[in-house]
Amino acid sequence: MSELLAEILAKPSGGLIPTPEQQAIIEAARSTTDNLLINALAGAAKTSTLVMIAHALPAQPILSLAFNKRIAVEMASRLPGHVLCKTLNAIGHGVWQQATSGRLTLDTKKSYNILKGLVDGLRRTDKTEAYESFSETLKLVGAAKMAGYIPEKSPAGRRLISCDDFWASLDEDAADISRDLVDRTLMDSITASYRGFIDFDDQIYMSTLFGGTFPRFPLVLVDEAQDLSAINHAMLEKLVVNRLIAVGDPWQSIYAFRGALSTSMATLRDRFKMKEMNLSISFRCPRTIVERARFRAPHMQWSEWAEEGQVNAPTEWNSDSIGDGAAIICRNNAPLFELAKPKARPPLKIRLSAFECFLALGALSQALLPTRNQSSNLQGLSNFFQAISLRGSSGTTFFTLTLRESPPHTPKVRKKSNRS
Repeated sequence: MSELLAEILAKPSGGLIPTPEQQAIIEAARSTTDNLLINALAGAAKTSTLVMIAHALPAQPILSLAFNKRIAVEMASRLPGHVLCKTLNAIGHGVWQQATSGRLTLDTKKSYNILKGLVDGLRRTDKTEAYESFSETLKLVGAAKMAGYIPEKSPAGRRLISCDDFWASLDEDAADISRDLVDRTLMDSITASYRGFIDFDDQIYMSTLFGGTFPRFPLVLVDEAQDLSAINHAMLEKLVVNRLIAVGDPWQSIYAFRGALSTSMATLRDRFKMKEMNLSISFRCPRTIVERARFRAPHMQWSEWAEEGQVNAPTEWNSDSIGDGAAIICRNNAPLFELAKPKARPPLKIRLSAFECFLALGALSQALLPTRNQSSNLQGLSNFFQAISLRGSSGTTFFTLTLRESPPHTPKVRKKSNRS
């Protein structure tokens, strides 16, 4: 047993025995000053590797950045006392609070309320068009903040992307009215942020692009590096003054819809001149799943104690072949609602997270109901469901929806007469 391994086992991170790959990473962290980028495949103990690094290094102020609050709390319980574990949002919140010299009020519906107020103030014809694309426009406001887009009329702020480049980066062209509303919503949101009214996106957007003094640490650790957005990268540049060690899996970069850069890890590597190292042993996946995944990641390995596992690849399938308690992973919500429609067998109960339901209900209401008025659709949508139940699970709200076999008749919407 090497001196390094004996030293690691003697510390509180203790029962974890590092693999040869982990030992090489820890040794590089201890004996060099290189910035390290660790490519860790699914289930390859990347978070545990960060914990072992923190315990193996001499005591010094270290900032550990986690993807969300739950992970930050878990990491804090495993890391030594000289490591501060925070989310990027928490760091940004503190920076902006100091910059505005006042108490911040967090309003999760801030952008919604600003946008609704602007739409309500439009002419009747424009208002109708604006409400038909309301949800898409609201998502564009969030995307603009994640991309670091600032309207040209703003007198301040560090732009990460130009107006033309931002609109050109979208999958679909936005209507002129949506572009105007996005700019006006952002301008009003920036003004409100200076008065202390912010949402979660503003915690990063305002602190990174509009000024603030960031804390300094000799070492910054980053988990889930593949999920960083453009503005996350800009914030990281303000935080890293000496050394950066990041872990992630470019093959698990699935949050592009939320603003994550598909080239996030390559961008980190080039920006900070990082040395790449690998974690290729999956402690999560059975052997057959690892074999299946090798078409994408040929160097993936299974652990010594991995079970054989099973992978079935049916050429076709339907609701009859899905057993109770099964998990269905789908790119879009529409096929899930299709499965919920009763046919020869009782309908499946499809469980979606609250966030997924929020995105799906608007589109579903337009498909099921005759009127295109958004508020009328959402009010009438419940008539189509046999049951709608909510329950919490580990802090997450889930909806269980079951479609009625024969949706009730929906009366036609009559136009109001102009006669008095």
